[in-house]
Amino acid sequence: MDDRTRENSYHENTRWGIGGAQGPGADGSIGMHANGASRTDLLRVKSHIHRQLLERLNLSNLDRLDRDDVMETIRSLVRELLAAESIPLNLEERDALISQVLDEIFGLGPLQPLMDDPTIDDILVNTYDNIYVERNGRLEPTDVRFHDDRHLLQVIDRIVSSVGRRIDDSSPMVDARLSDGSRVNAIIPPLAIDGPHLSIRKFAEDGISGEELVRSGSLSDPMLRLLEGVVSSRLNVLISGGTGAGKTTLLNVLSGFIPANERIVTVEDSAELRLRQPHVVRLETRPANVEGNGAIPQRMLVINALRMRPDRIIVGEVRSAEAIDMLQSMNTGHDGSMTTLHANTPRDALSRLETMVAMADLKLPDKAVRTQIASAIDVIVQVSRFSDGSRRVRQITEVVGMEGDVITMQDIFTFEQTGVEENGTVIGRLRPTGIRPKCMERLQAHGFEMGSDAFSDMGSRLREKRPA
Repeated sequence: MDDRTRENSYHENTRWGIGGAQGPGADGSIGMHANGASRTDLLRVKSHIHRQLLERLNLSNLDRLDRDDVMETIRSLVRELLAAESIPLNLEERDALISQVLDEIFGLGPLQPLMDDPTIDDILVNTYDNIYVERNGRLEPTDVRFHDDRHLLQVIDRIVSSVGRRIDDSSPMVDARLSDGSRVNAIIPPLAIDGPHLSIRKFAEDGISGEELVRSGSLSDPMLRLLEGVVSSRLNVLISGGTGAGKTTLLNVLSGFIPANERIVTVEDSAELRLRQPHVVRLETRPANVEGNGAIPQRMLVINALRMRPDRIIVGEVRSAEAIDMLQSMNTGHDGSMTTLHANTPRDALSRLETMVAMADLKLPDKAVRTQIASAIDVIVQVSRFSDGSRRVRQITEVVGMEGDVITMQDIFTFEQTGVEENGTVIGRLRPTGIRPKCMERLQAHGFEMGSDAFSDMGSRLREKRPA
């Protein structure tokens, strides 16, 4: 390989993260060797190995080859190159360096061990040397570091380019997703003053079942049974909550109650939903290209979804003018549709829907908009993340109708907080309000029954006192 070819290959393959001395240790190195090898020596070894890999491998063909074969080839080659180095490394350190090189080529470099940790929900890269994770609902710092801003930018570029998106000075922020469905947001200078920032909301491949939510105390068994009946009976559901409250997780759980013989069309900004049914069409928005053209917003996809003969439409998150098209679809034969939005209470959720409808600039009277909302939305499920990091269904609220210009609602289940323990754990109970929902008639018409005491607070108290 001549000098020009090597230089071109270097620039072409910076997205693989193997163009310089970079590593996933706390300070960009492998770690201090037991016999006294310095950080500088270890970085020199990694840099040397990277350069030799560039010379020996045709990296442009990696995507065409079997991943396992390529990994084994690189693993063997790194062992061979390490054997020729003068710096002594023990077996554990050699294996660590090999894993780091593979993470740089196939994974997310220093972040890959965090991605592989099933106890971590979010990875938050504030700057290249300041990285936090969320574990069990609580933020904690890590000792993971990138080598510098350039190293972090390479990983960001690799993520966004893999889904056909771009990030640079002219487009300095982007939403994307990883191949496993994890959600990614990146923002770089000049918008990010202190350097590139990266946020990753990890996707649980196995998902969470309704029974697991009951066991964790996120909702009660009667609440889950009611929601199963609501979805099975084709009522329209709105899931409301703050950032990180578990809206998408709950939406995935509820979608599991949709019968397998129905055609479902999903519309999302970044595809996160994982439906198990065989007849699912997944649509995803598209940002504008370099010239600022070609953007496909959610509203356009919702309108197109109506032409695809769906039994149900699921909008991952309604944010803007697509709200009016979603409401109209719910009112015109697409019963059983679901969506999420950001709001702190069910009443706030309805107010936000009004605001979004106004974005469509149809100049509809307020009462007409509220009438549309009241006839379209049947049930609102409010989810919250509490101070101890726990996520719970705070309210299940039924939309009853209109009284004058006001949409009327009634709470069916609520979470009643009774205090906070010394360790910060929020204590309370999920309880029925004692109100039997009007929609029970429709549930029963679809063959869905619940016990007579399911909505009785006294019945709930008796069940709580029964021995396990």
